[in-house]
Amino acid sequence: MSMDRYEETYIQHNFADRIGGANYGKDTSIYKFEKIKRAKAAALKEFPNKELIDMGVGEPDEMADASIVSKLAEEAAKSENRGYADNGIPEFKQAAARYLKRVFNVEGLDADTEVLHSIGSKPALAMLPSCFINPGDVTIMTVPGYPILGTHTQYLGGEVYRVELKKENAFLPDLTSIPEGVAKRAKLLYLNYPNNPTGASATIEFFEEVVAWARKYNVVVVHDAPYAALTYDGLRPLSFLSVSGAKDVGVELHSLSKSYNMTGWRIGFIAGNPLIVKAFGDVKDNFDSGQFIAIQKAAALGLDHPEITEKIAAKYSRRHDMLVKVLSEIGFKAEKPKGSFFLYVEAPKGIKGGRRFESGEDFSQYLIREKLISTVPWDEAGHFIRFSVTFIAEGEEEEKRVMAEIRNRLSDVQFDF
Repeated sequence: MSMDRYEETYIQHNFADRIGGANYGKDTSIYKFEKIKRAKAAALKEFPNKELIDMGVGEPDEMADASIVSKLAEEAAKSENRGYADNGIPEFKQAAARYLKRVFNVEGLDADTEVLHSIGSKPALAMLPSCFINPGDVTIMTVPGYPILGTHTQYLGGEVYRVELKKENAFLPDLTSIPEGVAKRAKLLYLNYPNNPTGASATIEFFEEVVAWARKYNVVVVHDAPYAALTYDGLRPLSFLSVSGAKDVGVELHSLSKSYNMTGWRIGFIAGNPLIVKAFGDVKDNFDSGQFIAIQKAAALGLDHPEITEKIAAKYSRRHDMLVKVLSEIGFKAEKPKGSFFLYVEAPKGIKGGRRFESGEDFSQYLIREKLISTVPWDEAGHFIRFSVTFIAEGEEEEKRVMAEIRNRLSDVQFDF
């Protein structure tokens, strides 16, 4: 039965305003990732014998460590693990507290009252506004960034204030730029470091500034930290919770998706202020019944072996070095990040003597359709594209081959920066 028949029924007029109301499904605009998907399909159709190099995917290219997979199989076979997990098992919470102390030097966390598991970070980010936001309240988030940080505030009738991440400020938000009136109405401040998409890292001094600002305006800080353990070149992994006073003003979200190659496993945790953690747990009780206990036990094993992440980080560091070298040779101003698996570079203005690029998206579409290199564009604060070093390549020789292919495809073009 066709969709058209249903569009004229009463159902069309019953949709909530938050998703479009009576106009739901009629929006003809094409979103960024759909444009990328379509461009990739068109490029593959036009060049069926040419490899598409996908450097846009923001998820690991490898399986979880064999020890974690084996632990899952072992625990999944036990009958005592078959039931509801609700707000999590003590073993996982204790492992999370040990992990934060060992890797990030976070002292004094109470695993019983200051840690809870989440089914990945995304649901936690979505649930937290339900703990705080009333109609008219403000959430502050940074752009470019993960859109879901603002979505649920808007669903709840709140407002979102966006602070741009600019190159001249090392892609850290300028808190002094937030108007006094906005700061006084704000309930939540979302941060994310190492940052997606810029790859920027926070500093202790910046987090200290955040704590002071949050206290001044009575704002709850939510630090989304899925890339926190993926750091390079001597940069020690940094937790917001390791800064004095941080636990008084906020919480931090961790995920095993990126740091342990466990994207599909959907396991992470929230840690920090006990009252916020309790409120999150109460809201969470009304959303889900917890992640499979066997997954929690396998994840706990992983958290007790952070050397797994160190090995993953070494691979990404090597790939960043290679990619920065290739892009710099071509003329891009590419600087290796100190964390995350993203490389954020300014899009060229055009091709010398040829076409112009009006935006990061315009350039990204060119790379896909003409060069079969997929990236993600970001135009919220300048015209940039994001490469991810999670491209498919088994071993260092294959990585070198991919880099050589990128160099070959782009070396016949003179970009105008």
